[in-house]
Amino acid sequence: MSNRFTRRAGVTLIELIVALVIVGVALAGMVAVYTATTRSSVDPVIVQQMQAIADNMMEEILMKPFAPPEGSTVTAASGRVNYDQVSNYDGYGQGLTGIRDVEGNVIPGLERYTVLVSVKQAALGNIPSKDALRVIVTVTAPGADPNLPQPIVLTGWRTNPS
Repeated sequence: MSNRFTRRAGVTLIELIVALVIVGVALAGMVAVYTATTRSSVDPVIVQQMQAIADNMMEEILMKPFAPPEGSTVTAASGRVNYDQVSNYDGYGQGLTGIRDVEGNVIPGLERYTVLVSVKQAALGNIPSKDALRVIVTVTAPGADPNLPQPIVLTGWRTNPS
């Protein structure tokens, strides 16, 4: 007679159910964190689009001369196509909806963004305020969703070269 106990390999049904419950709870927690994170994160495409709009507007403004050409009488209300100096852009964007090209046409896909421009005289180091213009371009994202990014604000300077 042999009294050998044979050891059986495997798991019981109860152990299997407990393991599945533990793994299920862990996965549910991970998915909840992932969902909350992605829901509250800002869409990087919107941020990149806002940055591109601000960069392009700032570049357009700073490419203009500090002072108007001789005999020029352009007002800010006459449209960007006629702007011939940096200060013409002061107040641009107020009352406008959508991003517009130089001719004033709304650019498709950018109808819900807004851009505001401020151009003011300001001293810059040793340069007096009459010879320096501070340009501020502000771009806001479409909608009022609190998960959208804050407005992008770029500041540039244009000085009188003479």
